[in-house]
Order: sequence, then C-alpha cells, then structure tokens
Amino acid sequence: MNTASNLHLYQRKGGYLPRVAAVHDLCGYGKCSLGVAIPVLSAAGIDVCPVPTSLFSAHTRFPKFYMHDTTPMLDEYLDAWREEGIELDGIYSGFLGSAEQVGAILRLYREYPEALRIVDPVMGDGGAKYPTYTDEMCAAMRDLVDGADVLTPNLTEASILTGIPYEGQDVDEAYVTRLMDALLGMGAKSVVIKGIVHEGEQIIRNYVAVVGEGAPQVEEVSSELLPFMLHGTGDLFASGLTAAIYAGESLLSSVEFAGALVRHAMQITPEQPDYQVRGVSFESVLGDVTALLG
Repeated sequence: MNTASNLHLYQRKGGYLPRVAAVHDLCGYGKCSLGVAIPVLSAAGIDVCPVPTSLFSAHTRFPKFYMHDTTPMLDEYLDAWREEGIELDGIYSGFLGSAEQVGAILRLYREYPEALRIVDPVMGDGGAKYPTYTDEMCAAMRDLVDGADVLTPNLTEASILTGIPYEGQDVDEAYVTRLMDALLGMGAKSVVIKGIVHEGEQIIRNYVAVVGEGAPQVEEVSSELLPFMLHGTGDLFASGLTAAIYAGESLLSSVEFAGALVRHAMQITPEQPDYQVRGVSFESVLGDVTALLG
C-alpha cells in the first residue's frame, strides 16, 4: 500500500543540484513567496529558477501595497527558457497574479512532463479568499489539482477547491478525510492538509494521504501550537516540504521536517521589530535546511 511514510518522490544523485522552477509572487517587504522559497530551496542544494507571477511592494497584510501583474510577460519569459534548452526537475507553484497564469503552469507541465509538480494553492485562510483572488482565479486553480504530485492546501483552500463548505479550523478526522478523498478524486497524487487545531489543545495537526488502491490511508503529523500566528508560515512550510523532498526524504518525513522548521522559525521571530506584520523570520534557521543534506 502506498503511504506517505514509504513514498520517496526524488532521489539525489551525487553532487547534482536538482533544478526547480518556483512559480510565485515576489514581495519587496515582508516574509513570503519567492523571498522565502529562493533561500530555503537554495539551502537544500536546489537550483531555484524563479518565475515571478506578480510583484508586490509589500505583502497583502499591509494596509497599503502596490501590485504589478506579470501575466503579459510570462509567454515570452518561458519562450526564452525553451530556446535556451533549460531542463527542470520540478515545478513548485504558489500565489498567482491572475487566472491566466494557471495556463503558464500547465504549459510548464506539458514542456517538462518528467518534472515533479508541487502545488501550494495559495488562495486564502480563515475561511476567506485573499483580497487579490477572484472566483475566476479560484476556479482556474482547480486545473492544477489533477496530476499534482503533492498538493498542500490549508482548510480554506481545500474547501474552495472541492466545494465542500468550510467548517473552521477545529474539524474532526472524518471531515479531513472527506476533503482528502475529494482532492485525490480530482487527480492529486498526494495531499497534505495543514492547520487543524482543536479547541482547548496546544497542538497543530497536518494530515497526509497518498493515492493508491482502495481508500487512502490518512497519516497525521502533529506538533506544538505556538500562541500566535505569523504571515508567511504557509510559504515556509511548503518550501521546507519541497526542500526535504528534494533531499530524498519520504513525504511523511518531509511534512514532519516542514512543521519543525516553521515552529523553530516562529520561536525566534518575536526577537525582530514589527514581526506581527512583517511575518516569519526564517533566515537564522536555514541551517536546519542545509542539515537535510547530511
């Protein structure tokens, strides 16, 4: 039976650096998106190839931000890659600037059919969409579920993708399994659902399931819940997960590592000024990522 504990999606070969396209936005101020993905993946010995989906002056938790949608440039950007003969071992996508950008990711899938597809469907949290996301964009994101080697939604995003009503963060395993079954039924090969918190507990739970014969076996990874929330922890989690996968860890071990990385970064973040708005400070724990390579 396929389980997250025995699923290894990538095997490192000697000193070769796997090459991964990181399809995310870029923020000038605040801890998120490519500002997290590039250093975290690089620390794991990954050759990161950014595909910026939009440019922000600051992330969307700030009351004032400027956004530039890069959709008009993406075709020529990827044309140049094709003409250069660039090869990819993975495509890791996150926040998108428009519904049309799903097409750019699907193009990458067609042109690099052997590349792993890691999809962090960044659309919202706490039961609400992010302010730049429209219903059209959310509907387009469903096209990335089919064929995703790893899909990492939170409960809000899983609800948007499946159409199953959002029931808050305190949900039972039966509800999580229902979401998992729906996402695997939509074509995802494995799913990691993040951020389940039961009232009165100081534990945060993530659940993992892998497609296979019969009902999927849902595995739980839990860790200490810290008494505050920070912007950018979802990006750090998905980037840490991706880093561990390309270091050769099993999917379950990668989820465990990503959770531990986020917790470690959160523990030291309050030492920084304006951390509640700027977000998670991961820079001092990149050694945790490098240690994956032994």
